Amino acid sequence: MSLRVLFCAPEAVPFAKTGGLADVAGALPRALVEAGHDVRLAIPKYGSIDSAKIESHTLGSPFNVQLGGESVRVGIEVSEGTRRTTTYLVDSPQHFQRGTLYGEPDDAQRFALFCRAVLEFVRRSDWKPQLIHGNDWQTALLPVYLKAEYANDREMAGIATLHTIHNLAYQGVFDPPVLEAVGLERLLFTIEGLEFYGRVNFLKGGLLSADLLNTVSEAYSQEIRTAEYGERLEGVLAKRGEDLFGVLNGLDYEEWNPATDELIAASYDADQPAGKAANKAALQEKLGLPPRAGVPVFGLVSRLAGQKGLDILEQALPHLLQLDVQFALLGTGEPYFHQILSQLAKRFPDKMAAVLSFDNALAHQIYAGSDFFLMPSRYEPCGLGQMISLRYGTIPIVRETGGLADTITGFNPQTGEGNGFSFRDYTPVALFGAMSRALLTMKAPPAWSRLLQNAMACDFSWDRSARAYADLYLRAIKRRGE
Repeated sequence: MSLRVLFCAPEAVPFAKTGGLADVAGALPRALVEAGHDVRLAIPKYGSIDSAKIESHTLGSPFNVQLGGESVRVGIEVSEGTRRTTTYLVDSPQHFQRGTLYGEPDDAQRFALFCRAVLEFVRRSDWKPQLIHGNDWQTALLPVYLKAEYANDREMAGIATLHTIHNLAYQGVFDPPVLEAVGLERLLFTIEGLEFYGRVNFLKGGLLSADLLNTVSEAYSQEIRTAEYGERLEGVLAKRGEDLFGVLNGLDYEEWNPATDELIAASYDADQPAGKAANKAALQEKLGLPPRAGVPVFGLVSRLAGQKGLDILEQALPHLLQLDVQFALLGTGEPYFHQILSQLAKRFPDKMAAVLSFDNALAHQIYAGSDFFLMPSRYEPCGLGQMISLRYGTIPIVRETGGLADTITGFNPQTGEGNGFSFRDYTPVALFGAMSRALLTMKAPPAWSRLLQNAMACDFSWDRSARAYADLYLRAIKRRGE
């Protein structure tokens, strides 16, 4: 059964990106289209979108959208060939022609306008989706507006909704006057509505209003119902527990493929893995590390923040660097970690290189040239780094949380099962223990060879995720039709 779905997101590659959501929004609609569904994408038309690379044209005539007491003129542009997906760009220069995607003082109004414009576009369009799929707080008002303002519109009221939580820590919380500014009734400011400890929470509104909810891994969908991970919304999520699902993100295997990757020194795959050694040598040369083929290389590509486990890594790393290893780090983030990591790199110049910036080519090279990949996250809704490292035959060392727990199984040298190493306790001792087990396995060639085979045989392509989302769409559509 072919489904009609409008996928709404605040960012999507190749149009605009700040994080992993853009990768999901760029890949999942395409995978669903390739599976035979009519899935179209809607994002804001940001000023940063390169019009020279992205072909688009105006669709229909501009229309007015009410935002509080203001009438805003909005246009729609359409890009029909990008990533084999039809993409609608919501054009309001005063709201989206900014230097950044997020972090503006009027973000509440900007993304409320986006939600209203999407719904008004759908109301006017000949193409009607059966379901609207929202993502994160910036689109969380879609089901709120749909229920509040289109309940008497027969066609619009029949549209089902799914809302995806990519990271519960980001909720879109604003002061109470924002309700009037985005055109919502004051009666929604209750504990059963958008009220959240005296403020307005956009994400909470979406969680209460959407037909179905999901997160980006099964483990994370369970974790966020607890006080430890629930970010003060665990009560709402527990209340909607029967409607909350986990669907693991996929990986774009066209972009991340060591057999075709033009950013690495030598191509290789599971059947012809010899190029892996050439990539290690190239990485060592690029980072100024001694060119030693036999030394274990640990890699890390990450936002440098406590959530990513940098606080426990800070304590474990000096002990690791006392051993015969090398460590390649790439990332930016909190100034504290910049300082600590820079000091460690100076202290161990032959063992550690820290590049404190964003460098896409170097990221590919670290995945290809390292033996191990570290992800000691305090929490991780899904994570893509561990999937990429598996694809490149670089063994993940992860904390058992969220998507990391769903994708990485600890290697058992007796049975030959497993694809990485993991630890449960969020401590530097537990992290160091996992790294030590990894090093011991590398010294046992038969076990190491089996582990590499297991890792590169994993399939985390978007095809699997697309089937799971199609099932959720159908479930939500059937519920709306009941």
